[in-house]
Amino acid sequence: MGRLSFSLNDGRIWLDDQRMLLIHAKSLGALRHEMIDAFGLDAARGLLTRMGYRAGVIDAQMARKVRSTTSSKNMFVVGPQMHCLEGVGHSEVVRLDFDVERGTHYGEFVWTHPIEDEEHIRHFLIGADPACWMQTGYASGFSTEFMGRPVLYREVECLSMGHPACRIVGKVVEDWGDEAADDLRFTMPGMFAVADAQRASNRIEVLLSPDESAIAAGHPVGVSPSFNTAMQMLRRVAPTQATVLFLGESGVGKEVFARTLHRLSHRGDKPFIALNCATIPEQLVESELFGAERGAFTGATQSRLGRFERADGGTLFLDEVGTLSISAQSKLLRVLQEGEIERLGDSQTRQVDVRVVAATNVDLRAEVRKGNFREDLFFRLNVFPILIAPLRDRHEDIPLLMTHFLARFNQRHARRIKGFTQRAVDAMLSYDWPGNIRELENVIERGVILAANEGAIDKQDLFTSGERFSEQRYALDNQGKIVRADEATLARNAPPVVEDDRMFARIDKLLHGAAENAEPVSIEEFETVLLKRAVEKTRGNLAAAARLLGITRPQMVYRLKSRGIMHDSDQN
Repeated sequence: MGRLSFSLNDGRIWLDDQRMLLIHAKSLGALRHEMIDAFGLDAARGLLTRMGYRAGVIDAQMARKVRSTTSSKNMFVVGPQMHCLEGVGHSEVVRLDFDVERGTHYGEFVWTHPIEDEEHIRHFLIGADPACWMQTGYASGFSTEFMGRPVLYREVECLSMGHPACRIVGKVVEDWGDEAADDLRFTMPGMFAVADAQRASNRIEVLLSPDESAIAAGHPVGVSPSFNTAMQMLRRVAPTQATVLFLGESGVGKEVFARTLHRLSHRGDKPFIALNCATIPEQLVESELFGAERGAFTGATQSRLGRFERADGGTLFLDEVGTLSISAQSKLLRVLQEGEIERLGDSQTRQVDVRVVAATNVDLRAEVRKGNFREDLFFRLNVFPILIAPLRDRHEDIPLLMTHFLARFNQRHARRIKGFTQRAVDAMLSYDWPGNIRELENVIERGVILAANEGAIDKQDLFTSGERFSEQRYALDNQGKIVRADEATLARNAPPVVEDDRMFARIDKLLHGAAENAEPVSIEEFETVLLKRAVEKTRGNLAAAARLLGITRPQMVYRLKSRGIMHDSDQN
């Protein structure tokens, strides 16, 4: 309860440093009812389950901070305690056994007074299906974040089914077998792969124990809101003939998404041809795209097909399309407009039926303004843009990706690595991943190679090439307490209190002494002292210091930086 705070001045509520919201249970029930009526039972269940999953991830991150010096089990039970504190219901542990390093997890809990059931029963009759969707999503998200690998909780008894209480059981996804297919569809849709491209909307296969073909297929993996948004857009556009432009930083997996788009389309059984435009010399781009006749240029000893002809009937993926020269852009535009190509050194035109999918890691609109990219080509490519978010904004996807790549590289290198140590999990979740999924993949492969066979991957097996952590989550403050690193640095580097005492003496003399004899004090000096004292009083906890002053944590950080009390380097 000590971490729950209320501010009557500005109407905000905090649980530790996370802003919270109190809403009426009946209004939540009404929203749930309308979602089911408007979108159907499955869609409503998926949305609410993933909402709970996100809440579980956030609380797991908080648990690491508030109990970072205790045992793993004491840290884990923060989840049920927070769930109770947040008014969801009372949770009682029946059995809890887990080993982060070996990747094993079994949890069984009984819930009483669950808010979801109360509201569900208010609007619907007792039925055959469980109804605690947000709660099971929460347990799955909390455990997945904590374990560093996908964990799924399923409701095996529910008040909405006529049972006296609700009971959930959680295990690592692989341990569920085929039982988990339906629940996993709502909780972690990113763990699914399309089994039949022609019937993608209603036929799905779950990747529970990745075999060689599943791993090699390169299906996108994720569960974060941004990932689900991208996948939803991809599924909508896949059955059409529209040109798709994937946007995102280098390494986010644009080609993986493009291949998935191809598999889901009606062209799925036809060729998928990829070309990285940045790797082709400018003088060879035209022959690579459109082909060349024998003798068209020095060294052309025979006629060869270009990428468009090789992709005829299928999909051509142009990666790094923003690097094409203006000349190549003009020729590409003609193909998109006319649907025909002309080989280099030939006068014959050939019709091609190709769906063009492009990708770029640069802002093409900015390149158009600079004159580096044709505006008409941009509009031809930008029919259906899909943004793939960077990994630092897809935090929930990291545990799933860790498990996915661990299985892949165990198989590739004939290793039997069991999982990750808690230190490795914490490091993976703390790192910003500037190289995105490509960097994470390389780091996992490195860990599989360096770790002892049949053991667990530790932090030193992963980060061996000078990776820098821009946000170190934990550090010791002056009292030896583990807090955020930026807060500990700030507390250690705080100016001597003596200077502040002198300032307070000047302020006191100004307010209560003879005004004509008082040394002037500016409002900025007065505010600076208040900021320092608030940080001192809360021992470097910026969120608590901000609450003392009735401002937000970002406002607190801004004021500290603007006065030179805190620097950007303090957060590294």
